[in-house]
Amino acid sequence: MVNTATPGGANATYTTLFDANFLKKLERLSIISRKLRAGRLKGERRSVRRGNSVEFADYRNYTPGDDLRRVDWNAYARLERLFLKLFQEEEDITVHVLLDASKSMDWGDKEPVFGLGAPAVPGGGSGGSADQNKLVYAKRTAAALGYIGLSGFDRLTVAAFHRGGISRFAPVRGRGHAVNLLRFIAALQAGGETDLDASLRAYAAHARYPGVCFILSDFFTAQGGTDGLAALQAAGHELHVLHILAPAEVHPEVALLGDLRLRDSETGQTQEVSIDSGLLDLYAEKFAAWQGALEGFCRRRGINYMQITTDNPFDELVLHYLRRRGVIS
Repeated sequence: MVNTATPGGANATYTTLFDANFLKKLERLSIISRKLRAGRLKGERRSVRRGNSVEFADYRNYTPGDDLRRVDWNAYARLERLFLKLFQEEEDITVHVLLDASKSMDWGDKEPVFGLGAPAVPGGGSGGSADQNKLVYAKRTAAALGYIGLSGFDRLTVAAFHRGGISRFAPVRGRGHAVNLLRFIAALQAGGETDLDASLRAYAAHARYPGVCFILSDFFTAQGGTDGLAALQAAGHELHVLHILAPAEVHPEVALLGDLRLRDSETGQTQEVSIDSGLLDLYAEKFAAWQGALEGFCRRRGINYMQITTDNPFDELVLHYLRRRGVIS
């Protein structure tokens, strides 16, 4: 099911995501496409096609039927051969931001942290900054990527996967849609259990324009998410996986030792366990195998995989780390 209406939430406002100064920094960035695609409208990036812009690109030999207005007559005067001038065409790309809004993403402090502490490398240590709610962190990242795309005049689609199906922010272009984008994302709420693979396959089947595609998820799904990633890639998308996790999911706290009743946040099922240091070691082993399998799948298929923990400064993630990873410039 696809819901094209903006999700509810009377108290949700776009101001919960960023401050004004951060938005100004985003306006100076652009999303990188390693494989530019033909857009319907002219954008602000160079195309792989040759068009009619004012920036010279190359020459080619004249063939009967070519437009004589594009002949380089100066070259003809020197060489007595006809050459056509080719110019670099500018075009838009399509940016897809896919957000996992299942209940497992609802972990941690729900208040966004502005002006975070010392920079840290995403996926690394704590960096001395506050842990955030995974969904809030993912929403802010999605909003930042979407805002960069709109500022670059790219075509943008945002989709959130949750128990009710898919909530979609329809394809738009231009910064004039930024307020609606931020309101849409701010209003998203975590809900229920989501089959991430099925959601990604459904999106791949219905998205009309392949492009640069960001997937933001903790990948806590029974099927692992790889089938959905394969479907997106088969549909022609250039994939960036942002694997968003809480620090305690990567390195469980020693405070968990003892007899506990654990509850699955999505299904509600409970299980009583006795946790000791040996069980924590086993968890670390299983976690490394699970995370390594996902990363290995992405590496083999040329998918840009990034593990990110929510204790890392958000501004460092967007303004520095994603640039180093070749996502934005």
